[in-house]
Amino acid sequence: MSRPEAAASFVPDADTLAYLPLGGTGEIGMNLNLYGHAGAWLMVDCGMMVDRDRPDGILLPDPRFVAEQADRLVGLVLTHAHQDHLGALPWLWPALRCPIWATPFTAEVLRRQLARRGVPFAGLLDLRTARPGRPEQIGPFSVEWVTLTHSIPEPCAVILETPAGTVLHTGDWKLEEAPVVGDAYDRARLERLGRSRPLAMVGDSTNATVEGSTPAEASLEPGLERAVREAGGGRVVVGCFSSNVARLVTLGRVAVATGRRLCMLGRAIEHMVGAARGTGYWGVDVSWVPARDIGYLPRDEVLAVATGSQGEPRAALDRLAAGNHRDLDLEPGDTVILSARQIPGNEEAIARLCERLRARGVRVVGADGEHHIHASGHPARDDLRRMYGWVRPRIAVPTHGEARHLDAHAELARECGVETILPARNGTVCQLAPGRPGIVARVPTGRLRVERDDDEPVPVGPDLE
Repeated sequence: MSRPEAAASFVPDADTLAYLPLGGTGEIGMNLNLYGHAGAWLMVDCGMMVDRDRPDGILLPDPRFVAEQADRLVGLVLTHAHQDHLGALPWLWPALRCPIWATPFTAEVLRRQLARRGVPFAGLLDLRTARPGRPEQIGPFSVEWVTLTHSIPEPCAVILETPAGTVLHTGDWKLEEAPVVGDAYDRARLERLGRSRPLAMVGDSTNATVEGSTPAEASLEPGLERAVREAGGGRVVVGCFSSNVARLVTLGRVAVATGRRLCMLGRAIEHMVGAARGTGYWGVDVSWVPARDIGYLPRDEVLAVATGSQGEPRAALDRLAAGNHRDLDLEPGDTVILSARQIPGNEEAIARLCERLRARGVRVVGADGEHHIHASGHPARDDLRRMYGWVRPRIAVPTHGEARHLDAHAELARECGVETILPARNGTVCQLAPGRPGIVARVPTGRLRVERDDDEPVPVGPDLE
């Protein structure tokens, strides 16, 4: 197939079903996906990511392609509440101004984020409740949410049904029979979908290079408890992703088991715990202490959870390493546990953080891999094989990953007997139907950069040459 021409616009006709990623395909983060049919666009997710080159800012996908066709945008569907799937909305929604569908927990996180940022349009949002198993007609798309499991409550795949064909968009997922938070994944619905041989599956590629199956979150509790007990009489601070609600609940259980009191350091973690408690997903009867009081506790009673596991400047762990956190000073004999994977590109920042902590006499656990204290929220290769066995799509479109992840996913889908694999990247218009599937056009894409204290996104260059 010849290289498709760049197009300033592309409008799907009544016979066409198209998939177009504007972010998150060719990178991890910044997910923004479009599905086109019968003259309409439906958006799935609208996320951001931290700028690795300048960590004091964040990056957003440039929405100009769809913003210029805003009258054709019939809605935005959110798969779950992680920032790389909804975090761009405080800046991008004014250019879109479409209804938003989200499950109750995801909607709660979005409301809290908008309130925290004080965005002026929060009261104008048309925010509608999505329920798994209850399809919604959104323009020419019938949309059904399907319960999956991940590291946050209410993660969902979405089934998009049109006269031109049916697509499963997986969002982020893993396979847990007994998740720490929320319901188990709906295997029966996936198998029922597979019996109809859907047109396509657009799926998570993050761990497509990893053999085996992703461990369950519940399997981490013994390792985390052991790491905390090994800290002896010192304080314990755990660094993890603020949006990993399952990990926060696990750490609450560890605090109870070890007789320590739990404290959250960082607004992002406080925000996420507040959403979990407000929607009934915090089921741990743990002794809490506010951050302002943590310094008054005996050292052997402290179990704090902190932001900054990727070495981000100005996050709680960064301030602790520098000795300028307003609520807590770490001393020799204290322990920091890094319960998070290293995102590619962050290795140097994490190494510097660890060295600064060790220079203060703080023991650092996690980077050496001796303790089982982290599990991914994404499917490894055996998990992907199981999903393909259930869904049985005719077309596979790997997404949510860097090039190496997408290529590994494509190879595995081919191994699973999928007839057609489309090598999507940001800006590629993938025609799923009618006729032979293929990439038929490229549209302009790019990135916007936002300073953390600045509300005006600034273009930082196109993705399309």
